[in-house]
Amino acid sequence: MKQRLLSLFFINRIGTLSAAVLAAFFLCSCASSSPSSDTRSIPDSDTPKTESSDSSNEEENLPREKGSRDNTPVCLVPEAPGVTVYENEYAHLDASNISEGYLTVKYTGSSGKVKLQITGPTEITYTYNLTVTTPTDEVFPLQSGNGQYIVNVFENLEGTKYTTVFSQMLDVQLSDEFKPFLYPNQYVTFSKDSQAVAKGQDLAYVCNNELEVVSEVYNFMIKNITYDYEEAETVQSGYIPDIDEVLSTKKGICLDYAALMTSMLRSQQIPTRMEIGYAGTAYHAWLSTYITDIGWVNGMIEFDGKEWSLMDPTFASNTDDKSLKDFIGDGKNYSVKYVY
Repeated sequence: MKQRLLSLFFINRIGTLSAAVLAAFFLCSCASSSPSSDTRSIPDSDTPKTESSDSSNEEENLPREKGSRDNTPVCLVPEAPGVTVYENEYAHLDASNISEGYLTVKYTGSSGKVKLQITGPTEITYTYNLTVTTPTDEVFPLQSGNGQYIVNVFENLEGTKYTTVFSQMLDVQLSDEFKPFLYPNQYVTFSKDSQAVAKGQDLAYVCNNELEVVSEVYNFMIKNITYDYEEAETVQSGYIPDIDEVLSTKKGICLDYAALMTSMLRSQQIPTRMEIGYAGTAYHAWLSTYITDIGWVNGMIEFDGKEWSLMDPTFASNTDDKSLKDFIGDGKNYSVKYVY
């Protein structure tokens, strides 16, 4: 490990990700694309929040020397070519690229509030809001690996009551297990024109390897992005991060932190999982990255010369080192529930 790395990371070989199920019910197996009389209550999912001490540091202008690693951004572009399509009058599902780790769904009905649920082989149900104003092909990851997925679309009846208007079973075989964590999706939206992608390229300029890229991006985050308490108090269910806005204002909630860093790393060809779960009792978001020939780097890690400690970009930028280490310890205070 080169001494000029600004932070070190705990290295964990690939293993099975154990995630607790955060759903009050599971969807029944159904392969039909036709509406049914199924009516159920779907509560709005909470947007991750946290309370942290605010701190901010100006980015330092240091002499820079080009590293040996190619820092050219590679932004994979999701497509909806219409080769494999399932649809009815309410929804249009393009499954042409499920082997790439994603699908697209477009709502074509007339309801003012619509939910999408995807349940994969891990039996964890992911709930999303669908755009209802203008029919849009929205991208959703198939992050639960190979196997059967159930895709359901629900229209709102009243309150938290919804009725099923579309249901489709898919058999997914990924061409590459890391693809779901390289593409953009609804929560992690970026393209070659994103300011965040350009910033990631700039940060990676001095790097010789992937681990150094993670270090550069991580340190930029903790020095320049501060926690937005006002937004945290007013954020609505279904909130989607705008990574370029976060980069411009240099503030955001934990989901903003995670989405911005994930976008920069994915555009640098580093598979990155944006994870949502609990840090202690607080609903929270953090990251894991995959480093070639090393394995998954679970969360953000600090090394004091003797011990490894797990951290994440929100806590690291807003919590003093001792308090952070005492709380995080060996990572047992973290519980992953959802991965994007």
